Amino acid sequence: MKWLCYSFCLFLALPVAAQNSVDSLQLMKDVRTLSADKMEGRKTGTRGSRMAQFYLLDRFKKIGLSAYHDTYEYPFYFQEGEKKIMGTNLYGYIPGKLSTVIVISAHYDHLGISQKNAADTVFNGADDNASGIGGLLAMATYFKKHPPRYTLIFAAFDGEEEGLQGAKAFVAQPPVPLTQIRQNINMDMIAHNDKNELYVCGTFQFPDLKKYVDDIAATSSVKLIAGHDNPDSGSQDWTSQSDQGEFFKQKIPFLYFGVEDHPDYHRLSDEYSRINHSFYYRSVQTILELVKKLDSDLPENKYSGAKTM
Repeated sequence: MKWLCYSFCLFLALPVAAQNSVDSLQLMKDVRTLSADKMEGRKTGTRGSRMAQFYLLDRFKKIGLSAYHDTYEYPFYFQEGEKKIMGTNLYGYIPGKLSTVIVISAHYDHLGISQKNAADTVFNGADDNASGIGGLLAMATYFKKHPPRYTLIFAAFDGEEEGLQGAKAFVAQPPVPLTQIRQNINMDMIAHNDKNELYVCGTFQFPDLKKYVDDIAATSSVKLIAGHDNPDSGSQDWTSQSDQGEFFKQKIPFLYFGVEDHPDYHRLSDEYSRINHSFYYRSVQTILELVKKLDSDLPENKYSGAKTM
């Protein structure tokens, strides 16, 4: 009952345009399920990863995403030392009025099981990155009910923790020509912040995107901050630190959403109980509003004057 009352109050606090866009109960269920101990940390090439895939395949089907080549599954291989590992990306799409594409992405893999002899051995990865996948599924659900202008590809990447392997596989063998992709929206760690701050990275490289970010930030219930994308900021430049980096290498415009590192980052303590439920819900809602804005207002032609690597 407390959760229902809390959800109702949160609902009332949102702008009218944002209400009813995201199912908060389903959002939390997705994160809770993917970060459960039984998923064994979702490390690429493991049983836990395959269990996460089964869950996501079922969600894709229930949402009603279309599949390229009659499958959502796209396996790829990479080397880790002398070991050859198979990863699996999952792609579904919603056709739009335009054949031009916006790719909405998040990685579902994490770090697996700790080799230390401890009471807790599972790297659950609730924020990193069950949260991003939860956001992806929420957006797929919304746009299935509200047909988009752009064709939207929903890409659940594997192997991000192994060096962006899933994103590399996507750009190497994309389901549509790369020239058809107008924009990437990537989500990685969007559920854990005590300052109500959500960063959006990409407006430094693609300044034409700043006006869309500013429009949403003006009414957002989270502090949407453009930053962490200046190459002069060293390790604080997030441009290539998640899957959006591979799109940037192909000169595809991107916006990456994430929070700054917190004490649970890449630790066993990154569990469902540690995420900020209200912040997470508002983060997903904010990102969705920005995607809706881009879908309706973004010109189909590529940007001019983009700053490259």
